Amino acid sequence: VQHRALLYDKAGEEHYNVISAFIKSMRGSDPDAAIYWMVRMLEAGEEPLFIIRRMIIFASEDVGNADPQAIQVAAAALQSFELIGLPEGVLPMTQCAAYLATAPKSNAVIKAYGAARRDVGERGPLPVPLKLRNAPTKLMKSLSYGREYRYPHEFKGNYVPEDYLPDELAGHRYYEPAPHGYEAEIRKRMDEWAAKKRAGR
Repeated sequence: VQHRALLYDKAGEEHYNVISAFIKSMRGSDPDAAIYWMVRMLEAGEEPLFIIRRMIIFASEDVGNADPQAIQVAAAALQSFELIGLPEGVLPMTQCAAYLATAPKSNAVIKAYGAARRDVGERGPLPVPLKLRNAPTKLMKSLSYGREYRYPHEFKGNYVPEDYLPDELAGHRYYEPAPHGYEAEIRKRMDEWAAKKRAGR
């Protein structure tokens, strides 16, 4: 049986081309292409754990809370592969690639992290508002540490309109859920909380 050698240099351009095609196929919701590129990598000798790590990253970066189960599926693929190894380990990998490709997509997680990181970098260590500070001593309590904090579980719906960011950043919204998948539900809750916060001002 003749075996055709696959062009794939782990340190070269084709390595990055194929992994790029794999990720972009999942992002583009094409399970067939995602599985094809994954098999190309495996047959060329790519380390399976490298591929699984990329899928775990993808589960947060490109699916996120649009389908919170995606990160669990990816982590389970890792655990399954470590348990059974090759050759059968390709089955949970294939299942994971198909799941991620067909899951609703959202990049809200990476955008939220990037926006918050920019503010941390540009504004430095802004002071923690007094109401949010820990007050384990009488002196700290006398300085109003934690005095105006309202415990959400004592309010209807376990929510109380409050600002938890530093005063300089009050009102900033880093996490913007997508309007589809499970994030649509998260977005609805966040919008309801925002309306209550506006009404309370």
